[in-house]
Amino acid sequence: MTDPKNKVLKPGATIGILGGGQLGRMLSVAASRLGFKTCIFEPQSDCPASHVANYHFKSDYFNTDALTNFAKACEVITFEFENIPTTALDIIEEITPIHPNRNALATSQDRFTEKNFLTRIGLQTAPYAAVETCEDLEKAIDQIGMPAILKTRRMGYDGKGQSRLMSPDDAAQAMTDMAGAPAVLEGFIDFSVEISVIGTRSADGAISCFDPGKNVHQNGILRSTTVPAKLSRSQRTDTVLLTANILNALDYVGTMGVELFVTPMGLIVNEIAPRVHNSGHWTQAGCAIDQFEQHIRAIAGWPLGDGSRHSNVTMENLIGDDVNRLMYIAKTNTAIHLYGKASVKPGRKMGHINTITGTSV
Repeated sequence: MTDPKNKVLKPGATIGILGGGQLGRMLSVAASRLGFKTCIFEPQSDCPASHVANYHFKSDYFNTDALTNFAKACEVITFEFENIPTTALDIIEEITPIHPNRNALATSQDRFTEKNFLTRIGLQTAPYAAVETCEDLEKAIDQIGMPAILKTRRMGYDGKGQSRLMSPDDAAQAMTDMAGAPAVLEGFIDFSVEISVIGTRSADGAISCFDPGKNVHQNGILRSTTVPAKLSRSQRTDTVLLTANILNALDYVGTMGVELFVTPMGLIVNEIAPRVHNSGHWTQAGCAIDQFEQHIRAIAGWPLGDGSRHSNVTMENLIGDDVNRLMYIAKTNTAIHLYGKASVKPGRKMGHINTITGTSV
């Protein structure tokens, strides 16, 4: 039997994408450039990816018939967000291969599981402890100290599902904020800069990493990513080796985002995302092959492209009302990417811009 990981898709094949947000939209565009069709599975009707994909299965993730028909319509399936019900994956995987694999998805879906994995393969993380009860939190505070941040183990993103503790007096409110969900307490890290690396691994084990970018967050949401990040040569090398370590340990196929803190003690892994990543959008303007095409190449069994950077770029997210100021933000050397979302909401990512700031040297 042929290993489904090594199947090479021909142009005209259909790639399935679980999720219809902006990442699914940009994956669909990249796939179309390579001659593939895309089919998204998304409960919402007017979603960003539906505007550009060839097909749209509009159904919830518990509809067995819809999931079965979706899987049969595709040669390979990927996803643009992590929180996919395992029951849906059970149905799909019996019919069509999924990249990245179930292990990578399960690892990233739970913050405690993720940190256990990272420490097991020898990487540094913030000090952490699992928390389910007030007593657990009290013990974790004694172990980790203050300040710290309590996060839900699952489902949190863009600052959601988090509560800061500046003193033990904040513990009760933090537990209330978790609303009974299992959580993990993480110690604060004294870092000089936050960076991320976007890496891709193919089924044959080849790995390509883009340059690390400097990230700036505001209210828990990524505001901008700038390349090149100001790092030493050894730090750049370490980011690539670290990312490759994660990709290989998960037997990963596809593109991944790895968020890191730069500290006097070395690189600390904040979190991993088993998909194309917001902080990698700069590659659309800075590289011949962007993160979306690399992902499609990997899951289609094609050779990876050259991920080297030809330009310096600043990527800025258009969040909420930012999109209404677009004409004042965009410059002549700026590429605009709007997601086609139906309404503007505070904290909602409406698009992004990539501004070329110079030539790579």
